[in-house]
Amino acid sequence: MKIAAISDIHGNLGALDAVLEDIGQQEVDLIVNLGDILSGALQPAETADRLIALGLPTIRGNHERQVLTEDPLMMGASDLHAHRTLRPDQLAWLASLPETLAIGPDVLLVHGTPSSDLVYFLEVLTASGLRAATPAEVAALAGTTEAALILCGHTHVPRVARLTDGRTIVNPGSVGLQAYESDYPYPHRVENGDPSARYAIVTRTAEGWDVELRSVVYDWDAAADMALANGRTDWSTALRWGYMDRPA
Repeated sequence: MKIAAISDIHGNLGALDAVLEDIGQQEVDLIVNLGDILSGALQPAETADRLIALGLPTIRGNHERQVLTEDPLMMGASDLHAHRTLRPDQLAWLASLPETLAIGPDVLLVHGTPSSDLVYFLEVLTASGLRAATPAEVAALAGTTEAALILCGHTHVPRVARLTDGRTIVNPGSVGLQAYESDYPYPHRVENGDPSARYAIVTRTAEGWDVELRSVVYDWDAAADMALANGRTDWSTALRWGYMDRPA
């Protein structure tokens, strides 16, 4: 089996279309979507229509949960843009998505970890900053999950962890946003330093799961200009540069 994993599109339709075009050249058996699909500064409704038509195996992320359950007066700007823009049928589609999804007996889709849509799986965040998680730390979060392959998103950082028990955890990175700031649970930034869209291809082999982390060029300047027109200078910079501040 050959799977293309996409995640964290965040309403960036231009990036999504470029990734789907690249996937179309890879002869995959299945495309899966790991959540945080629409919230952002760009095109939530148009992105929803594109994905609904494709019918991909899809789970919800923390932003879907927030759009569906939080008081609009308490929403952040990205969730509020989605909440105000999405039609009732698109919100119903979000509500129908599961939090996790098993693909056969040995592949599990999660957004954050198997038990949380907010916890970072392959990174550790402390008051001192963000670092890659150790295999032992990843194993603790994987717990008793039996799937040989766990696909996760949330952090936007492409990363692969292979555990001593043979399990493989893959974060394909973000299709739609290569830098962001968050206050949870500590103020921090995640910056990939390149505006290219990210996704992963995982292939079952006799030795286990082979992982290819891919990046795709798209018109990020057009996306950045759209974000700016929508009043989001933070997103404009992140989309154009892959950093929260323009490099010197």
